Amino acid sequence: MGGMTHPAPDDRPSPDGRRAVSVDQVRDGLEQAGYLASEAIATTVFLADRLGKPLLVEGPAGVGKTELAKAVARSRGARLIRLQCYEGVDEARALYEWNHAKQLLRITAERQGGGATHPEAHSGWDAVRDDIFTDEFLLARPLLAAIRSDEPVVLLIDELDKADVEIEGLLLEVLSDFAITVPELGTIEATHTPFVVVTSNATRELSEALRRRCLFLHIDYPTPELEQRIVEAAVPDLPQALAESVVRLVARLRELPLRKAPSISETIDWARTLLALGAEDLSPEIVRDNLGVLLKHRDDIDRASAALAVG
Repeated sequence: MGGMTHPAPDDRPSPDGRRAVSVDQVRDGLEQAGYLASEAIATTVFLADRLGKPLLVEGPAGVGKTELAKAVARSRGARLIRLQCYEGVDEARALYEWNHAKQLLRITAERQGGGATHPEAHSGWDAVRDDIFTDEFLLARPLLAAIRSDEPVVLLIDELDKADVEIEGLLLEVLSDFAITVPELGTIEATHTPFVVVTSNATRELSEALRRRCLFLHIDYPTPELEQRIVEAAVPDLPQALAESVVRLVARLRELPLRKAPSISETIDWARTLLALGAEDLSPEIVRDNLGVLLKHRDDIDRASAALAVG
């Protein structure tokens, strides 16, 4: 379990791409990048780096899965390349596509220059065809961009469970060999092996073929002790007693049968709200009037109000 503290850009390490040599160094690097990591998180990140394996991170929404990938990038001084998954994402959006408009312009120019009615009739058509399937006309999407990068990158494949199951087939070559095959160009292998983080909210089961290629990490909501550290790091001006009250309240809410339990980032927002209001404690009025910071559905707010007796 871990969480983010949203550091200022000046707190980020300078880009050097160096790898950590121990679990402790990983934990320290993540903390400097604004992410307080548990022992399990730091160990798994270290092993994924050392073994060159993709990291599959599952857990409920809002526990810091995406933030972990961002923190890894900051701690390594690497660029983050993100593939945001959704229903309908396909090869053209994930891997690459050809710039058809630019190809058509090249074909048109060749036809006009040769005076042919149809490209096939032109004696140089074979050369034109070969010319339009080159790097000049290739539009790299996130997966190919990560593979072809001249510098170390962190590749975040975010919320894979939201994509259709077919997209997992496209990922197998990338996650196994860190390579992508473009039929017209051949196989493109990674110059620098990207650090790959695949996240899932577990709304559907991912394939065993994909799981076999990854190290697995489950992130749940943090312990109260760790969440208080996260809150205090993110909102340093909040009194300690109030931070403890915030964490206790959020823990109670997460025990309720809510449509959407409060995330770590919403806990931080709640703490910032109390600070902005100048609150000294969690009075029933403060809780009632500001539950919308923590909960995003009307029925959740009603259920929480009844359970907390703040109505």
